[in-house]
This record gives sequence, structure tokens and C-alpha cells, in this order.
Amino acid sequence: MSNVTLQSADTSLDVRRSQPSSQLRTIAACSIGNALEMYDFTVYSFFAMLIGKLFFPVHSAYGSLLLAVGTFGIGFVMRPLGAMVIGSFADRRGRKAAMTLTISLMVCGTLCIAFAPTYATAGTLGTLAIVFGRVLQGFSLGGEIGASTAMLMESGSFGSRGFRIGWQGASQGFAALLGALSGAVLYASLSQEALESWGWRLPFLFGLLIAPVGLYIRAHLDETLDSNATEAHPLTTLFTEHGSKIVRGMLSIVAATVGMYLVVFFMPTYLVRVLHLPTSLSLMAGCVSGATMAVMCLVSGLIADRTVARKPIALASVVLTTLLIYPAIWTMNMYPSVPVALAIIALITAVSSFGSASMLLLLMEMFPASVRASGLSVIYSIGVALFGGSAQFIVTWLLARTGNPMSLALYMIACGIVTVCAMSSLPEPRKRTA
Repeated sequence: MSNVTLQSADTSLDVRRSQPSSQLRTIAACSIGNALEMYDFTVYSFFAMLIGKLFFPVHSAYGSLLLAVGTFGIGFVMRPLGAMVIGSFADRRGRKAAMTLTISLMVCGTLCIAFAPTYATAGTLGTLAIVFGRVLQGFSLGGEIGASTAMLMESGSFGSRGFRIGWQGASQGFAALLGALSGAVLYASLSQEALESWGWRLPFLFGLLIAPVGLYIRAHLDETLDSNATEAHPLTTLFTEHGSKIVRGMLSIVAATVGMYLVVFFMPTYLVRVLHLPTSLSLMAGCVSGATMAVMCLVSGLIADRTVARKPIALASVVLTTLLIYPAIWTMNMYPSVPVALAIIALITAVSSFGSASMLLLLMEMFPASVRASGLSVIYSIGVALFGGSAQFIVTWLLARTGNPMSLALYMIACGIVTVCAMSSLPEPRKRTA
């Protein structure tokens, strides 16, 4: 009788998951929460120059910016730890519990940044508050990607999992769009004195206002992890049985993560520092790249659902982006205007995003459900920490050291070559039913 009852409960859960209302709720929970966390995490990058001035006062403008983006990178250092702790938690206790934890930690980190006293007011105490806020945000995002993507993948039918996972990248695009819009509006409407006094804090406070919505929706989700598929020590299983996949997967996302943090988040700084475009207009680059990424990631999900193999689409996206990046950045430097820059940024973002859902599915389908959240979290967090978190710092250093405006393109090409080689070695799962 107990077996019949258990089977009935499982069947009832599957029916609820397949209902449109349940699907929309799951997509909304993962998208809103992920967008909020990415918004809070990346608003910092759009105000990096101002934060550098307020919290890292040094004589050199490049030195101040280096310290600011270096602190931005501290959040990435914490990602692997968050991936292992929260990713393992998601594989043992469920995706829902892990996602509630990540958004709560992100709120705490954002509070630290939003209310941090400046260096002029509190000295190094204000600097430490910024650093601690970045640490909490990085730890949170380290576990968010695996838990939320696993829930999106597991929450409905096999035939639409690409579109559901496409919302993972789309939500990040919307976050970049909102962050850039807030920066553009503030720079255009407030004086420099007002921005430095209180204006830069407004985007972080806005993110805090949305947090209760994400917490509420996530608290009312149906769990997608089968309790019979859990393991007592998922990390041990992950590293002992799937270690090779972890390394190859990590190298396979180098181009995507470097491209995202350079084209989407560093480009406004590049347009101001290198091309000397107006700050308020250059931030529109973030709006264009964010909107393009949001649309193309959803398109990539539809493409993934209509193709049998994942790898060819993902590879094509990386190869085309690598071939395109040098002439694109060269044109931007030869004809430094806002329309040209926005058009090129939209093109690069579109080409690099159309394979995003296929790439995520390729990584997720390599692992069984018992280590799926941990697997993607570890791959993504280590890859982002090593390459995404350091990308802005490295390119800023290269620009200051060499004076070559093409340093950004050359670095992205090198990352593209690494990714193509690694991705070619990834296994293409023959059976995709779980």
C-alpha cells in the first residue's frame, strides 16, 4: 500500500510540474531571482569608476579603476566555495531550499554595499564594507547557477527544456539592461556632486526592493529533485567519477564568460576610457547588449529544442564570435561614435549568445541528477572565477601597459581558441531522458 501511495504522489507531482501555471511560476522564480542577483552583482561594474574614486582614492585614474575592478573580482574568488557548499546542498536537500538561501545571501551583500560609508567618511572601514558585500554576493552566485538551472531543466517536459534553460541567460541579459539603464538615467539626470554623495547608491537600493518578490515566489515552488536520486556526499562522487568532465567543462565556458564580462559589463568603461565617448551615452552599450542577450538567449533555447545535437550549435557560436571580434573592435576604434559602437556590441552579443542554451544543456546532460547542481555550479564558478572575474582587471592592465586599444580583442581571441579546443572534447550524451 505504501508503494502505491508513493507512486501516486510522484505521479501527482509530475502532473503539477507539467501544468502551464506551474511552469510559469518556476520560470518566474528562477528568472526573477537570478536576474535580481545578477543585477546586484553587476550594477557594481557599471559604477566601477565612481566607486573607485570614493573607496579607493589613489593618484592615478587607472590605479583607482584597477582597485575597483579588483574588488569586483573578489566576488568571483568566492564563487567556487559557494558552488561547492550551496551546489552540494542543492543536490542533497533540493533546488528550492538552495535557491532561497542564495537570494537571502545576495540581499545581505547588497545591503553592505548600498550603505557602505565612503573612504572620506570612515577610511578603510568603508572599503572593507564594499569588499565584504562583494564576498557575500560572490558566494551566493556560486551556488545560484547550478540550483536554478537544474530546476529549470527538471521542471517540465524534455522537448521544451532548451527554452526553459534559455531563461537563465535571458534573465542575466535583463539584469544587465536594468543595471545599465539605471546608470544611464542617473548619469544623465544628476550632477557629479549628487552622484558621488548619494546617487550611486540608488540602483543597489532598487534591487533590494525587488528581493521580497523573489523570496515569496521561490518559497512556493514545487521541488524538482527526486528524493530517491540524492547522495550523501555529492561532491565526493562529482570529483571522483566526473573529474575529467569538470576540467573540460570549465575550459569550455572560457570564451562565453570572458565575452560576457568584457562586452556586456566592461564595455561602458572601455568606451569612456579608450574611445572618450560621453559617460551617459556609453552606458547605453550595456542597455543594447543586455537587451540583445535577453532576446538571443531565448532564441537559443528554441534552437536547442529543435536540434538533436548540442555541441555543433555551441561550437558554431564560439567560432563565429572569435572570427568576428578583431574586425569588430578595430572598426569601433577607427570610427568612434555611439551608433557604430552600439551596432557592433549588439552584433557581438547576438552571435555569442545564440549557442548559450545548447552549451548549458550540453554541460547539464553530462551529469546525473544526483550531482547535476554541483556539477554545473563548480564548472561555472571556477571558470568564471579564473577567467570572467579577472577579465576586466587583465584588459585594464593591458590597456594601461601597452596603450594598444586592440588588447581587448586579442585577449578575447585567445580565450576563444582555448574554448574551441576544450569544447571539441566534451562528450555528447546519447540518451537525454532525465
